[in-house]
Amino acid sequence: MSPEPDSNLDLFGAEPAPPVAAPAPAAPTADAQDTEVPAPPRAHAAKARSRAQAVGAAYPLLGEDLAPAMPALLRMGGSSWSYPGWQGLVWDKAYSERILAQRGLNAYAEHPLLRTVSIDRSFYRPLAASEYAVYAAQVPADFRFIVKGPALVCDAQVRGEEGRGREPNPAFLNVELALSSYVRPACEGLLDKLGVLLFQLSPLPLGRLLNLQPTLAALEQLALAVQAELANLPAERRPIVAFEVRDADWLRPEIAPQLAQILRQAGATYCLGLHAKMPRMPEQLPLLRALWPGPLVCRWNVNPVFGPYGYADAEKQLAPFDRIQQPDPATLALLASTLAGVCGKGQPAYVTVSNEAEGCGPLSIVRLAEAMAALKKPETPSTA
Repeated sequence: MSPEPDSNLDLFGAEPAPPVAAPAPAAPTADAQDTEVPAPPRAHAAKARSRAQAVGAAYPLLGEDLAPAMPALLRMGGSSWSYPGWQGLVWDKAYSERILAQRGLNAYAEHPLLRTVSIDRSFYRPLAASEYAVYAAQVPADFRFIVKGPALVCDAQVRGEEGRGREPNPAFLNVELALSSYVRPACEGLLDKLGVLLFQLSPLPLGRLLNLQPTLAALEQLALAVQAELANLPAERRPIVAFEVRDADWLRPEIAPQLAQILRQAGATYCLGLHAKMPRMPEQLPLLRALWPGPLVCRWNVNPVFGPYGYADAEKQLAPFDRIQQPDPATLALLASTLAGVCGKGQPAYVTVSNEAEGCGPLSIVRLAEAMAALKKPETPSTA
């Protein structure tokens, strides 16, 4: 049974430790990947810059008062950034989705709580190194990207436009294709701004779920090949490699230990996928405990109230994503305490929050930061 959110900040069996507070602001170095402190407030200089850009950041900067209390090893951000509904929160005024997709990243990265973002479009088609380099040029040295692997190698099925599987995908978990179309271009284009290589395995067809052993074997080959490929990079430039799944069968008692062993052997980790298709967070934590100590990668996605196939309903109900509409306090509290414990033990943590989690990704991130800041406050002595 998982401990209550406030009972043990570590959650991995060791003595709880207070989270590491960010040191005094210092200039980031080119080879500091996960230990640099958040950039100091850049309100005045950034404001002047943003006025000269096509997209400007909203002021005051999102979470500017909370950022100094966050662990230096923690990076939070959105799942993509091209949402017009963030006007007044992230953007200074109204912009179209197209303009934000093309030019909004610089303004997004001005906000001190937003130190990472997920590049999701790479899931739909592989991107070239030059495309990644365009993204890297738009963010400060302290910023890191999470990049999703293409469906070309992460989906066991070839799908039609409506999303239904049409036929088996012969390239599923293909090692050379994963390296050539994803790992190498991302590393080359993003350089030291690549934080996480994320393999999100789409829901598997029934035949594979009934017998996961062949898929586990293919996943092992891929994870080891990625590890060998990254070994050619300087240690400070090696990203975290994480695998996310969308089937609860991966957590079965006879499967989860095998998955943990494969990931541990390859120096990879399990992505905590808070998605309506997956069990809630307490049921996924045992797999992370089996990989401890190690980094935490978490994607807080579709709120379970919408059901496992409710993504479209969530988008329709929660748009334009400008406020919290479906708060999930249980997930928020447990995630905050887990992040505090992981970072407090000297491990990096990456968290992306989608609008479909509570209604507005940036405001959920603020709520997470507030919950973590509250964990650090000493209890008021009793006067009784």
